[in-house]
Amino acid sequence: MQSSEKSTIFRGLYRSITHHGGRTDVTATNKTRILVADDEDDLRTLLGDLLARSGYEVVSAADGEEAIALIRSSKLDVALLDIQMPGVSGIEVLKFINQHTPTLRAIMLTGFADLKHAMEAREFGARDFINKPYKLDDILATITRVLAE
Repeated sequence: MQSSEKSTIFRGLYRSITHHGGRTDVTATNKTRILVADDEDDLRTLLGDLLARSGYEVVSAADGEEAIALIRSSKLDVALLDIQMPGVSGIEVLKFINQHTPTLRAIMLTGFADLKHAMEAREFGARDFINKPYKLDDILATITRVLAE
């Protein structure tokens, strides 16, 4: 990531760092709230921690049902949705967003470069796709771009 991109991401952020049981939480003054919905616990936790350290407020869901419940009960700015989740898929969550909270920007996370899913997700309003395994720089750049749209 170029230093100009880094400064864009971090410009205007106020870092309030507190320690809770050895964990560091970083809060941004802009309070951008991101939902991370992924059934893979390690990836969800890692991504949530990295986004929090980058200044975002993060909520997470282990499946599509939990994601929809959080969307209903929370004010969110961006949703990072794994396409392949058991039960309610990321595509179904995206359809819910499209019908009920169309201002919520969705970015799809996928381990499968599948044209069918990509076309379907675009049809229901996905702003972008990030392939797994992903790089933090790519995720941060995509979030920044999507928020600026």
